[in-house]
Amino acid sequence: MGILSSSVSLTRYRIVEKVPDELLKEVPQRLKNNAFREIDQTSDERSFGWVCFDDLLDSNWHSASPHKGHYLAFALRLDTRRIPPAVMKKYFRLALEDARREQESRGKKFITRDQKTEIKDRVKQTLMGKTLPVPAVFDVVWDVSRHLVYLCSVSPKVRQLFEDQFSQSFELNLEPQTPYFLAGCLLEEQKKKLLDEGEASVMA
Repeated sequence: MGILSSSVSLTRYRIVEKVPDELLKEVPQRLKNNAFREIDQTSDERSFGWVCFDDLLDSNWHSASPHKGHYLAFALRLDTRRIPPAVMKKYFRLALEDARREQESRGKKFITRDQKTEIKDRVKQTLMGKTLPVPAVFDVVWDVSRHLVYLCSVSPKVRQLFEDQFSQSFELNLEPQTPYFLAGCLLEEQKKKLLDEGEASVMA
């Protein structure tokens, strides 16, 4: 669900480093440098990158600027191709039978393990080229005034992908604002060790 939906799951981050004003001016170009690339005409398994907050098909920000007041808004798009296991099993078996008949015509009885691996890779590549990638979009809002970043996902895999992409694009590191980190920010330095020494309590 996008951030403009009536309900949304969010992961909140704090930018660790001080953000230079020069970098904020470079954000539009850095987004374009790490923008999403279509894979419809390829057999690539997945592609990911930044797209316009207002239009998932716009990776050049023609329709709207990422600047929204003192916020920056954009989105992480992830396109993935998946071959159903049953489809892969069927066509691998058909290809294997064709290979066995060809081997028999040459007077050979067995197909080696390496040949099977090669056949499987070839079948997968062929099926990938016939499978449409499924797009997924995750909104991102960057509060420039408070150095907070919001991601519309709580999936560990999406979060890791986002964190790596953000760090690569902007050369900044993100710290998840979990209750542990938030408590650490509120406590005095000498009391922070109490967080690590605390034990869970059963309230029922």
